[in-house]
Amino acid sequence: MTASMSTVQSTAKSRQFPKFDLYRLLHTVFQPTFGCKICILIDLPDLSEAKGMAFLKNPARAIQRRAHEYFYLGLQNGVMDELALKGGEIYAYTQTTGSNLDLPDECVDMDGNKFSLEGDIYPNYDIILCISTFSATAPLTAFAKQYGFRGATLHGLNEVILNSGLAVDYEEVSRDAEKLRLAMTGAESVEIDFGLENGEVLTAKLELSGQEAQKSHGLCRGTTPDVANLPAGEVYFVPTGAEGLFPMKYEDGTLGKLTVVGGRIIKSELIEGKQATIDTHNARLLDDPMTGVLGELGFGTQVLPVSGSDIQDEKVLGTCHLATGRDDHLGGHITPAQFKRHQNATHDDILFAPHKTPNFDIKQVRMNRGAQQEILIEHFQPSKYLLDALAAE
Repeated sequence: MTASMSTVQSTAKSRQFPKFDLYRLLHTVFQPTFGCKICILIDLPDLSEAKGMAFLKNPARAIQRRAHEYFYLGLQNGVMDELALKGGEIYAYTQTTGSNLDLPDECVDMDGNKFSLEGDIYPNYDIILCISTFSATAPLTAFAKQYGFRGATLHGLNEVILNSGLAVDYEEVSRDAEKLRLAMTGAESVEIDFGLENGEVLTAKLELSGQEAQKSHGLCRGTTPDVANLPAGEVYFVPTGAEGLFPMKYEDGTLGKLTVVGGRIIKSELIEGKQATIDTHNARLLDDPMTGVLGELGFGTQVLPVSGSDIQDEKVLGTCHLATGRDDHLGGHITPAQFKRHQNATHDDILFAPHKTPNFDIKQVRMNRGAQQEILIEHFQPSKYLLDALAAE
């Protein structure tokens, strides 16, 4: 069953986006006050590539080169003056091995001089932009609360994201995210039906216990320490429990059927592909059970084109995603200390979208709130309930 392109994606393909404007982005997201000190963090597999910006000559460092071209040079070539900012330095830390793992403390400047993130960077900058290979939202959110800075994480940055997800008006993104947040907040549970190619339907039920829905809306203003995940545009919950079955497409294309009991994935079974991939996942679940805990349920709120990077694609209206692992940055209680192995303390999104998971369909997503039941998504398209919420004044 190959899911056809949704109405949302058809609209996104024809939508005209404004040109990326660093001034507009920083002004809208942060509204920085006079004299705010800003810097950029990038990640590199080998910190020797930072000296003299040697990474600029490496074709494998596309994300880091975009950080330099669009953000570092953008700041230096007028944006800092326009926003009355100070600083503008760029630092590199050693690339981690997974999403939202804690960052190494050592970093270097572009002359190769060594610094400490906790000793020299976090306490001395007001705004920190992290443009990296792997997401750093969880660790930076914790450090922002500790040291008082604001920031944004922009992992997986590519040209599509620059020209769409980072070019939009974040005032509008914030308003739409709030409308959909209000439409979902207080939900007691959400049920997701997945249709497989063989006709089988898997259902997962996420318990939410009537919690207040949260939003990733891109605005990070005022003096409250916070870190925005850009592109933004998401309503999310931290599940209090989960039961049932859902499919997962692994990086090598293998499809597995995951069993969830008590809010945690306990096993994976092969649907198609490589049994070795399933065996590896099951061994990890057995060795470190916290890796299977479901820490997030999220819904996209924006009309955006597919970028090939989950940081944007999970923000597309009509998609939803689950995440396993740490959720302390979302207000949950799963911290790195609870994992058996440090390298397992990741936060990994599992995105369900037509381009990402063409082998199965989101037949229906239902929200239960008291006596009210509302359909949220059918066949990767937002329901009338959500569209009416967006249309409301």
